[in-house]
Amino acid sequence: MTYQPSTRQQERIAYRRGRAVRSVLLAAASTAVVGIALAVGITGAPGWKRVKESFFDLDTAQKYLPQILEGLWLNLKLLVVCATLALALGLLVAVLRTLRGPVFFPVRALATGYTYSFRGLPLIIVLYLFAFGIPGLRLKGTPDVLVLGAAAIIVTYGAYLAEVFRAGIESVHPSQIAAARSLGLSYRQAMRHVVLPQAVRRVAPPLLNDTVALQKDVGLISLAGPIDAIRAAQIGVAQDADFTPYIVAGVLFVLLALPLIAVTDVVTLRAARRQNAGT
Repeated sequence: MTYQPSTRQQERIAYRRGRAVRSVLLAAASTAVVGIALAVGITGAPGWKRVKESFFDLDTAQKYLPQILEGLWLNLKLLVVCATLALALGLLVAVLRTLRGPVFFPVRALATGYTYSFRGLPLIIVLYLFAFGIPGLRLKGTPDVLVLGAAAIIVTYGAYLAEVFRAGIESVHPSQIAAARSLGLSYRQAMRHVVLPQAVRRVAPPLLNDTVALQKDVGLISLAGPIDAIRAAQIGVAQDADFTPYIVAGVLFVLLALPLIAVTDVVTLRAARRQNAGT
């Protein structure tokens, strides 16, 4: 026998469905009104025609799109490499900062000094120091500016990610480490099998947010000289005296970030649901 909701329950379901439809229609209508108002306000401005020719020229966008896409491929490869290494570096530094005992004080001091220094330094300054300062030493075997620029991004974001990981590690109650030690696990085994899995799961949303920020900042590699999407757009602007290539590069960066932003939103929502279920 199949379940049949009562008349009152059917009325509740119909009422909620109607409220949901009305909410969607109201949101769509208000969004359309705001969009139309913005479009009329912008296109009706006295200088709109000149701005359109300088920033939104379709012919210029089509002309430089292939070069910008080729440069974006470099940004994408940098994102994968820098994000992976920055996460590994951040986790390592976070674990070093949580080591206990006086014998590990020099290690903790170095890790703390690293995080304090590179969290305070602007990325652009670190990029200049690595890309132009290190080659100035004329050391044998110095890598090219692309590798040095990527290293600057890695060490800068590694400091931010280290604090995120450390916050996750310290959020795990000390009793869990004590319980793991009582079961015969060493401190390293307790960190690996008990603490770190929980810490990473708890700080997954802020880690993904920092990765989204990293996705944008890989464009600063153009300051060191490599031709990425930003540098390709800059070359196009210099050749045609038109800012449209910058708009093209910006749109491509937004499209590149959308999947990662969507994953971040999903992970954040799941984390919030888990927390609410726990309370």
